Amino acid sequence: MKLTKLFKPVILLAVIILIAGCSTVDNKRTYLNTTEIPENITTADVVKTSIGTLHFFDGVPTKETAELTQDFLLKARGVDAFLKGIPGASLQALRKGPGLLGVDAVGKVALFEKLMDSHALFLTANTSTLYIFPYVNTTDGPVVVEVPPMMLGAFDDAWFRFVSDVGLAGPDKGEGGKYLILPPGYDKEIPEGYFVIKPRTYATWLFMRGNISKGVDVAVKNVKDHLQVYPLSETADPTPFEYVNMTGKPFNTIHPNNFEFYEHLNILIQEESDTMLDDETKGLFASIGIKKGEEFNPTEREIRILTDAVAIANAAARSNNYYPTGDLKMVYFYKDVPTEWVMAYPDKNVYFNYEHGFNTDARVFFHYTYTAVTPSMATPHEGKGSDYTITFKDSNHEVFDGSNTYKIHLPPDVPVADFWALTIYDSQTRSMLQTDQPYPTVGSQDEGFLQNEDGSYDVYFSPEAPAGFENNWLQTIPGKSWFVVLRMYGPLKPWIEKTWRPGEIELME
Repeated sequence: MKLTKLFKPVILLAVIILIAGCSTVDNKRTYLNTTEIPENITTADVVKTSIGTLHFFDGVPTKETAELTQDFLLKARGVDAFLKGIPGASLQALRKGPGLLGVDAVGKVALFEKLMDSHALFLTANTSTLYIFPYVNTTDGPVVVEVPPMMLGAFDDAWFRFVSDVGLAGPDKGEGGKYLILPPGYDKEIPEGYFVIKPRTYATWLFMRGNISKGVDVAVKNVKDHLQVYPLSETADPTPFEYVNMTGKPFNTIHPNNFEFYEHLNILIQEESDTMLDDETKGLFASIGIKKGEEFNPTEREIRILTDAVAIANAAARSNNYYPTGDLKMVYFYKDVPTEWVMAYPDKNVYFNYEHGFNTDARVFFHYTYTAVTPSMATPHEGKGSDYTITFKDSNHEVFDGSNTYKIHLPPDVPVADFWALTIYDSQTRSMLQTDQPYPTVGSQDEGFLQNEDGSYDVYFSPEAPAGFENNWLQTIPGKSWFVVLRMYGPLKPWIEKTWRPGEIELME
């Protein structure tokens, strides 16, 4: 009896050893066709990652791991869809804002008869030229635009791609003329006597600027005397034309930065031609549920994930502006010295294609803060047109705080044939800062603007105007950030060759 009790644990231990031994042998067993498997092509049973610990059985993910990675893919694609969708969403908002005020059909035009002011939520617009935005859409057929003389502008398609210049830089060379905009795939006979425009989309954004050197009223009259927009089918008897004066009216032309962004994008996809996007981009949007001809109806889970995605993507877009890294450092206006002055089009390239391929970050940098894509705005011509530079930080490389006082010094002989202007913008909306100044711009064309004895200029930025410099001052708001665009109208050689440079904006202690 005692002997039996003694043998039982010994037998049990032997069985365990035998089983363990068999298991080990099985794991190491080789078969007739066994080869050495590289470790770098296999997947461990437990893998720790930034999105959590992933579990597998011999390379097969558990259901929980599959759900975790699928959630991550939806989030990653949501981020990518936001960043790649900004151009289209931005142009959709540019059409929607005026549309809510009545500019919603061919034959209607947004005209800022007293210039654009800070009531408009409009990306980095200026207060120094007359803006004209006719409604153009070819869903129902070709559209004719009779452009007035002495305009400066361009056609961009619904994905904010450049199509053609108009006016001084366009085929009419500033003399005005008739432009015929065709819908995608138009195969009927094209009548003679037109400058023919062939966008890839139905909606086309035509932006034009008029010179106000002879007065705003003169510029407005030039537009009203010559501008016409009508369907080609109504050439013999056009529908009566309608202007909507936008000056002083609040309206929004900026795309959402929350889940509504995807809804906004979906509307564009549904309205537009299938030729607007390449297959890869269409596939990206389809992967998050945005498909032409189908309802965008995400589940609660998908809404939660995409809401997180858009928050991350929006932060990335804003970070691009303030902390450009890697290849995006090409945005800096001056390459030979440390500076906070940047250019709107990275490296003056409106197509965003560079030596190593297309740069999505460069496109995001532009479209998140600016509008209007045309080579004529990226390539300055001596004594003609305009050129720009922007600064988001002070000389200490710190963002601007509206509670503080800052100053910029512009050296003598500012190299412009016409005039220069500084405009202040809200870092949240990227639109004119809304203060007590309806036109938040100062510059050489302003009456009472002070010039120093040596021909230089000083401009102040602060909540209250420094005594004696009320005309050289742009108001800021305590607790809000801001940034500035310096516009050079008729830039001269010292500007183009960068031998004349503006000072950095300095914090006044």
